[in-house]
Amino acid sequence: MAPAPVLPLRSSAFTLALSYVLLGLVTLVLFAAPLGYAWRVTIDDGRTEILQEDAQRFAEVFRQRGPDGLAAFLNERMSMQIAAERILLLTDPAHAVLAGNLPAWPADVPERPGAYTAPITLNGKTIQARLVHMVLPGGYHLLVARDMAHFRPLEQRFWYSLLAAMGVLLLLGMLGGFLIRRAVLRRIDDLSRTVTGIVQGDLSRRLPTARGQDEFNTLSRTINGMLDQIEHLVHGVRNVSNAIAHDLRTPLAELRSRLEEVSVTRPSVTETYAEVDGAVADVDRVIGIFNALLRLAEIDTGARRSGFAEVNVAEVAAGAVEFYLPAAELKGVSLAFQGDLGQGDTGMATIPGDPVLLAQAVGNLIDNALKFTPEGGAIVVQVASGADGKVEMSVSDNGPGIPDEEKPRVTERFYRGDAGRGTPGVGLGLSLVSAVAKLHGGALDLTDNRPGLTARMRLA
Repeated sequence: MAPAPVLPLRSSAFTLALSYVLLGLVTLVLFAAPLGYAWRVTIDDGRTEILQEDAQRFAEVFRQRGPDGLAAFLNERMSMQIAAERILLLTDPAHAVLAGNLPAWPADVPERPGAYTAPITLNGKTIQARLVHMVLPGGYHLLVARDMAHFRPLEQRFWYSLLAAMGVLLLLGMLGGFLIRRAVLRRIDDLSRTVTGIVQGDLSRRLPTARGQDEFNTLSRTINGMLDQIEHLVHGVRNVSNAIAHDLRTPLAELRSRLEEVSVTRPSVTETYAEVDGAVADVDRVIGIFNALLRLAEIDTGARRSGFAEVNVAEVAAGAVEFYLPAAELKGVSLAFQGDLGQGDTGMATIPGDPVLLAQAVGNLIDNALKFTPEGGAIVVQVASGADGKVEMSVSDNGPGIPDEEKPRVTERFYRGDAGRGTPGVGLGLSLVSAVAKLHGGALDLTDNRPGLTARMRLA
């Protein structure tokens, strides 16, 4: 089933990109607001400082030339400047105009000297001006002012530039969100197609990966690893189901044949009991298969860890060797144990574990070695401490060994190689050994003994 289309405005990638754009706009405004305030304060302070310097120069002219000299000087300065660029006014103590470009003393200017911002009427227009009022000797009043709109175009350009930057940021953010959405949806489509193929039964489908180490490649590799494990488990379940059906069919078919023969031929009591004994053996084979599967299920779920206790691995291995020694002598095979049994409960060969499972695991290894070791051969069971502090329990024989291409598969459930098809068993022995090793924090390694095979259990 094809995935539903994702609307652009509801896309997670687009929403994320838009969120970053909005964050950028807020950051830009928060940056521009104090910058604009600092700019305005700096301009006002600079304008006031210039006006105060002009007023000081005019006061010096008044001191040197008197009121008439300052009036002449102001009229000369006004004739040289641009109209309304600077506002100058000199009055007597009664505010009668002596010189300047204002018709009268502004009503909104305080009597006290200082720097102010006040409305002034100039040439019939009311403007907002920044002014400096200075009282000269003799009570004369000097007013030096400038129109505050003088720097307004520069201020407008600042805000227009800010709005333009916000617009460009918003436009680029929308474009970036669209491009990011396309890239994300392309990767999501790959994921959707892969999952759809898997749902339809193609377990070999995998997500495409690139050489980069971005988040999508990391996610794709993780998902591909999960899909590999799922495919392995599904195939394992299929193989186990087929193997169970195959291995159960033989004893059940033999059981039915025995019972049918007894029912048809009506043999003597002795022959009947012999057939019953054979039927019991067939049933025992079936029960043995299910018992092995149940043990593997317990081990896989970790339920057997609750029964862990301190176990001397050397003693367990020596006990297994002693149990199988009569069978080895009967076949003409040498079976020996190598290890230190005197380490006690605190020795290096003592680990927390399940003694029953460990005994069964080493027993399975010895049993496999006995099956394939020819008469006159030798089997050695050894327990030692590895360089990493782990306990190693190995069973070595000089039989035919296992081909390298079969070694990764012999621990699969119900797998039987070419050399083991004619021997008793159902292919669960090494699977059980491998599961026991994993339960005890280790692993099962199979290596060549030249000739023969060495099966080594590494236990934590």
